[in-house]
Amino acid sequence: MRAAAVQLTATADKATNLETADRLVRAAARDGASLVVLPEKWSVYGTPEDQRAGAEPLDGPALSWARAIARELEIDLVAGSIAESPRDPSPDILGRGYNTSVHLGPDGSDRAIYRKLHMFDVLVGGRDYRESDGEAPGDEVVLSTLADGLQLGLTICYDLRFPELYRRLAVDGARVLAVPAAFTEPTTRDHWEILLRARAIENQAFVVAANQVGRHAPGLRTGGRSMIVDPWGIVLAQAPDVECHIVAELDLDRLARIRADLPSLANRRPEVYG
Repeated sequence: MRAAAVQLTATADKATNLETADRLVRAAARDGASLVVLPEKWSVYGTPEDQRAGAEPLDGPALSWARAIARELEIDLVAGSIAESPRDPSPDILGRGYNTSVHLGPDGSDRAIYRKLHMFDVLVGGRDYRESDGEAPGDEVVLSTLADGLQLGLTICYDLRFPELYRRLAVDGARVLAVPAAFTEPTTRDHWEILLRARAIENQAFVVAANQVGRHAPGLRTGGRSMIVDPWGIVLAQAPDVECHIVAELDLDRLARIRADLPSLANRRPEVYG
């Protein structure tokens, strides 16, 4: 199967973001991709105020477009993530929303909904990020199924630093791991490729990682370099630092050979370490 990662520079301008996403998803499908992954916060990205103002429910314009284009192009589409504003929020999220990824099938239906588990509350490059101020963490590990029956693990951005999540997805059957992201420019330069290749190698799975790129608001920059990595850790495709899409063939026979020849997943000792 052929997979694609879409890389864009989302801002507070939702109409332009949607136009760019539409153009790049269509280009990826023309290149033969049956699985397309958008980046984190592709529909609106910027200051916390921008994201709150641009938040939508799951039946809002962003995901309505995503369902329609998945159906039109007959593709599996991981609609990156959006700033979700729940229509009926539970009391425990204290007025916050979620950072939510939705996998749409080729018929346009919702195959799975994943809410980011790990909140990006860090200090990087002199900037203080407090994702939990505006968004609540999810509480569910989510495995979905592609049209061809292949299992797909859903994750978002900062999740990449928590290998236990990816191991859980792999043990549960994931052969492909989706990583929509808005990795900061400094961490993209120093950590992004290393972490992506590590998650692919240790879980013997394909990783399709779609990153944001460039300047989104004053002082807010992401690093691009979206990647598709195979189960041996080989980078099959890497994006330049511009809005674009990348494609790569996912050789499922190679995945099976790697797991058979170097059966690290089968050789685990969970009775010892959990």
